[in-house]
Amino acid sequence: MGTEQARELIAKAGRIVVLSGAGISTDSGIPDFRGPDGLWTKNPDAQRMSNLREYQRDPALRAQTWLARRVHPAWTAEPNAAHLALVRLERGGRLAAIVTQNIDRLHQRAGSSRVIELHGTIFDTVCLSCAEVRPMREALERVAAGEVDPPCLRCGGILKSATVSFGQALDRAVLDEARAVVESADLLMAVGSSLTVQPAAGLVGLAARAGAVVVLCNASPTPYDGMASAVVRGSLSVVLPELV
Repeated sequence: MGTEQARELIAKAGRIVVLSGAGISTDSGIPDFRGPDGLWTKNPDAQRMSNLREYQRDPALRAQTWLARRVHPAWTAEPNAAHLALVRLERGGRLAAIVTQNIDRLHQRAGSSRVIELHGTIFDTVCLSCAEVRPMREALERVAAGEVDPPCLRCGGILKSATVSFGQALDRAVLDEARAVVESADLLMAVGSSLTVQPAAGLVGLAARAGAVVVLCNASPTPYDGMASAVVRGSLSVVLPELV
C-alpha cells in the first residue's frame, strides 16, 4: 500500500531526514517493544527495567537488568538491508540525517555518518549521580567477574546504560538538534516506529508544519498515518531497498 507513491516522493526529494524506530532492527534479531512479538508484549515485567524510578529504588531489579544487558542482542546483531538502503541514500547526497529512537548503533555500523540518538545508546554507561560516561563493556566485565550491581568507579553512584528510560528527560541539546534537522527537511521518512512515544513522535508533526512531505513505513498503523502523503506496510528490510 503506497509503495509506488512513496518511491516517487522520495525520488523527487532533495533533503531527506529519516526518523527510525525499533522496527528497522527486528530483521537484525533485535525485538521491538510493542509489536505482536515485542519484548514488552511477551514479558510485561521487562518494562520495569526501563522505568527510571523502579531502577533506582530496587537493587534486585538492577541486578536483573545487568544480566539482561550481558545478553542483549545488540552485541551480536548485524545491520540488515534496511540499514544499508539508508546508507546508499546518504551516499547519493540526499539523506541529511537519521534521527533514531534505537539504542543499538546499527545505523552507524552500517555506515551512516550523521545519526542523532534520541534515546541514547546501550554501548555506554552513565552514573546517575556524577554523570560520568564510560564504555558499557567495562561494567559488563565487572558483572562477569561477580559484581551483581556495579557502582560508579568515580563516586559510587548507581550506574545504568546511557539510554533514556521512562521518567527520564531526553538530552535537551540532542532534542534541539533533532528538531532543527527535521524542520530543514523537505521529506521526512518515519520507518519502523509506532510513533506513540513523545517527544520523538511529535517530530512528524513538526516536519509537516515546516512544509515537509511525510512518508510512513511501519508494520502497523500509527497515530500519524492521516498526516502522511504515503503509507507503506511490510518488512523494512524489503520495503526500504525498494523505496530508495
